[in-house]
Amino acid sequence: MAWNEPGGNGKDPWGHRKNDGPPDLDEIIKKVQEKLNQWFGNRGGRSGSGQPGDSDSSGMNFTTLIVMGMVLLVVWLSFGFYIIQPAEQGVVTRFGRFLRTDGDGLHWHIPYPIEQVQKINVEQVRAVPHKALMLTQDENIVEIELVAQYRVKDAKSYLFNVVDPDKTLLQATESALRSVVGTSKMDDVLTLERDRVAADTKLLTQQILDGYETGLIVSGVNMQNAQPPNEVQKAFEDVIKAREDEERLKNKAQAYKNEIVQRAGGEADKLRQESQAYKSQVVARAEGETQRFLSVLNEYNKSPEVTRRRLYLDTMEAVLGNTSKVLMDIKHGNNLTVLPLEQLLNGLGGERIAPLASPNKSGEVLPPTPANTNGEDPRIRSGR
Repeated sequence: MAWNEPGGNGKDPWGHRKNDGPPDLDEIIKKVQEKLNQWFGNRGGRSGSGQPGDSDSSGMNFTTLIVMGMVLLVVWLSFGFYIIQPAEQGVVTRFGRFLRTDGDGLHWHIPYPIEQVQKINVEQVRAVPHKALMLTQDENIVEIELVAQYRVKDAKSYLFNVVDPDKTLLQATESALRSVVGTSKMDDVLTLERDRVAADTKLLTQQILDGYETGLIVSGVNMQNAQPPNEVQKAFEDVIKAREDEERLKNKAQAYKNEIVQRAGGEADKLRQESQAYKSQVVARAEGETQRFLSVLNEYNKSPEVTRRRLYLDTMEAVLGNTSKVLMDIKHGNNLTVLPLEQLLNGLGGERIAPLASPNKSGEVLPPTPANTNGEDPRIRSGR
């Protein structure tokens, strides 16, 4: 049966009547004080005036103070709980002196003002920009703008070893950059060796930070811009253009060189192949001549006279077939013969030549004999 239905005697679940209202707070405190008096004893009766009312009032005040103190103590101690995130480190100090370093998770420390906790994000990458005029090795001024990226490596060193670690890193970066640029030429800093300058600056900066034990680690140094001052910008642009023309001409010359070298290599390969073919041809010809000579020698051994005659005829055929010659009919000739030397010297020995004029028995030179129907003097034949 519900407490607010008829028959419930007008009482709520806590034993109070419906119209009684909420319990009195003073009554609750009084009951708590009585319980505490039972635990700690009635100390107020010994110091009071001996009246019962004074003793109760003094004990009640003392108990109230104890309760309030215990509550305040619990509340104060509850402020000592803290949570460290995975990317953080918690540095605990006691009266300003380093005590310990806590990792991620739930932790507790004695609340302020005894102990304090400083949470440092050791995974966050921070960036410091820097822009300054630098003097190069060849006594030129160059304007450099860069960004140094870093993070905290050791939270304790970051908080206690240096007053301002971030400012220290900026100063260390500038010092390292001036040292690197001061040992480099202007053209190298502006063009070819920018990456090298950034890498050397990062390395030298880290060495300086480690020497100061700042607890920082440099993750990167990026050179944003490097250019001469505005006063000489136009002249520098002319230098850049001339350098680009130089590179273009070098590339063109290199391409021409490659073409010539490739062509020469092809011709060399061709000559080697032709020489190899000529070598093979000469060797094959020599071997053939050797075999032919051996076969002729074999035939000569069998029949020397016939072979000798054959070799003579072959030799005469080869010799006379390639020379200009005049054939004379000795039977119808005489001691005085006129040769056509002019035609022979002009290389007409292989062509038809005029018949020779010969004197008769009385010494008179007769005209040439007419040619026969074949256009040839019957007494003279010419050919190669």
